[in-house]
Amino acid sequence: MSADLAKLEAHLATRSYIEGYTPSQADVHVFKALSSAPDATAYPHTARWYSHIKSYESEFESLEGSSKAGEGFIGGAATAPAAEEDEDVDLFGSDDEEADAEAEKLKAERVAAYNAKKANKPKTVAKSLVTLDVKPWDDETDMEALEKAVRSIEQPGLLWGSSKLVPIGYGIRKLQMTLVVEDELVSTDELQEKIAEFEDYVQSTDVAAMQKL
Repeated sequence: MSADLAKLEAHLATRSYIEGYTPSQADVHVFKALSSAPDATAYPHTARWYSHIKSYESEFESLEGSSKAGEGFIGGAATAPAAEEDEDVDLFGSDDEEADAEAEKLKAERVAAYNAKKANKPKTVAKSLVTLDVKPWDDETDMEALEKAVRSIEQPGLLWGSSKLVPIGYGIRKLQMTLVVEDELVSTDELQEKIAEFEDYVQSTDVAAMQKL
């Protein structure tokens, strides 16, 4: 039986081989069905393919694959087989192409799953434990009122802790306070500026210590 040149020409217009990306038994099967080289004017793609496959003629027996995909291009094969055989022969695709598409799909699914997992992962909140010294003007400053003023400062990410009065000389005591801040929400510089606004009580402030939690 001869090869269906019209069907073969249409197939090879976009492909180098009958099936896949290398010569296979499918190419050998169709090649042997041709009695001679196709007319290059009428069937340029088939003629190009024929010449290329002919160069492998001495290696035909060693080529891998099945001749099944080539059967669809042999005269009579398109009408005689049962319906289930038609479904088995993909004339315009290949196992390799399907495998590549499946691999790309699996890769996309894995990337999407990873991104979703990463997006749902709780973000670690960076915090710091700060020791803050607040110095009054003199020994007559109302330290209780000073501390009350300082603690009146409230904002997201700021948590006031314990406090104590520490002697610094001449009867003057500074207010030493501990506090926890969320680094992204609270700037210690801005906090010190707010405390300095209580100018009736506060002479200056210093960060005595800071430790990441």
